[in-house]
Formats: sequence, C-alpha cells, structure tokens
Amino acid sequence: MTVQGESAPPARARGRLARILDSDMLHSFLASPVTVLAAGITLLFVLGAAFAPWVAPHNPYDLAGLSLMDSLTGPVWSEYGDPRFLLGTDDQGRDVLSAILYGARISLAVGFASVAFAAVLGISLGLLSGYVGGTLDTVIMRIADIQLTFPAILIALLIDGVVHGILEDVRREDTAFWVLVFSIGMSFWVQYARTVRGSTLVERNKEYVQAARLIGIPKVLIMLRHILPNVMGPVLVIATINLALAVITEATLSFLGVGVPPTQPSLGTLIRIGNDFLFSGEWWITIFPGAALAILVLAINLLGDWLRDALNPRLR
Repeated sequence: MTVQGESAPPARARGRLARILDSDMLHSFLASPVTVLAAGITLLFVLGAAFAPWVAPHNPYDLAGLSLMDSLTGPVWSEYGDPRFLLGTDDQGRDVLSAILYGARISLAVGFASVAFAAVLGISLGLLSGYVGGTLDTVIMRIADIQLTFPAILIALLIDGVVHGILEDVRREDTAFWVLVFSIGMSFWVQYARTVRGSTLVERNKEYVQAARLIGIPKVLIMLRHILPNVMGPVLVIATINLALAVITEATLSFLGVGVPPTQPSLGTLIRIGNDFLFSGEWWITIFPGAALAILVLAINLLGDWLRDALNPRLR
C-alpha cells in the first residue's frame, strides 16, 4: 500500500503530461511555424527583460559607468562604431542594446500588470452583471457603452492626468509606474466585462448552475467555482491581445511624455528621446527601440490570433 501511495502522484503527473502532449492545442501550436517563431520571440523578450541586469552588456542606470565621451556612438558596423556598444549609444552615452533590455522590462511589467488589473476588474463586473442582472447589469453596461465611445488612449490620458492631479504632492517618479498600470487597466476592462457577461448569461441557465442553486451554494461560490472556469476561454484570448495593446499604449503615453520618467526609460521613452536626434543622423537611437517594440507587439498578436483559433470549437 505504501509503494502504491508513493507511485500514485508520479503516475498522475505522467498522465497529465501525456494528455498535454497529446492535446489538440499542442498539435495546433507545433503545426504552425509562425506561431512557434512568435512564441520564441516573445519568450526571448520576456527572458531578456527579466534577466536584464545579468544579460545586458552595460547598466544604463549606473551614472558612474556612463561617459559623455561615448555619447552618440554609432552601431558597431558603422564607420565610428565601438565594439563595446553593439547598437550604439544615445546622447547620454547609454548603450542602446542595454537600454532596450531594461526598457522592455518596464514595458512588459506595465503590460502584464495592467492586463491583470483590467482582467480582474472586468471579469468581476461581468460576472456580477450577467448573474445578478437587473439594475446592476444596466448600470455596468451603460458605463461600458459610454467608455467604448472613446479611444483607449484618450481614456488612459484622462485618467493619468486626473490621478497625477490628485497626487500632486507626491513625486511623479514614485507613482508613474502604478499610475500607468491603473490608467491602462481602466481603459481595457470593458472588453472583459462584456465578454464575461455574455457567457455568464448563457451559463447561468444551464442545469449544473440550477443544481448548485438548489443545494444552497452561495451565489459568490457559484460564480467563482462553476461559471468562471467555463468563461475563461475567450478571456485568455482577450488578455493575450490586450497585452500587445497595453505595451503599445504604454509606449504611446511615454512618447507623449506622460509615462515613466526618462531616468527609467521604457521602449516608448527611448523612442521619444531618439526622435530628437533622428534628423541629425543618429537614427539608431530611435530605430532600434522602435523595431524592438514592433517585433514584440507583432509576436504577441500572432500568439493571440493562434490562441483565438485554437480555442474556437468551430475551427477544430
């Protein structure tokens, strides 16, 4: 009996692994070279951003390691390139490659945090709206309809300005990250709420939900344990696509000067800084961060498209 008890967990683990390896989603993923390439690029960006302090050639935040003598150095293959700086340096002597790695760290952190915030808020409101209904449903959906009439970037700009106006006594650098997360998250919650509400309206009339009501399970537990797992498919697709939109929105806000401070630049801030030197010949300062941002967003979007098709039962 002891031997069987000890071998049961590994057997269950092997069973779960076999189901994953034999799943339709994995076969669909491996059958698409574009999706595999997009996943590899996304993983490369995430790992490079996460381990930037260890893989970056230089620390762009270390003022003691910067020298104005190294400023505006071209890429290593250019006429005046320096082997120490593969993609050149900016006007402050910061290595562009290192700045991209550190900038991607901030951009992805803002993206993941804002998507998580928007998802939690939108899913919660969507479950309440679809399951409770009545006046609560009407109020939440009318607010969502009003917000949909404005572009997400305008909503984010408005919320960013209002929050910074309220926190005027607090240093902007100390609150910039979380204000960005709150602003972008508040501009994206509507998609989650409307999608979850529609799925909840369908699920709440099914037999398993009615059976849960009959045996006296509280409404909150019914929503969390029974309805929520059955509406997560579309939410995962929205979250993947919104991650790319959040990174773009953060870059836009930083480019406009209302994002993270220049002392801790994101990809958008690097593009804005390099834009001042674009027409004077120092094209690498803005081109390389812009290319990194475009490649990252494209890779995430391709993953979102594959996930949408993979979770669509009509396409199986």
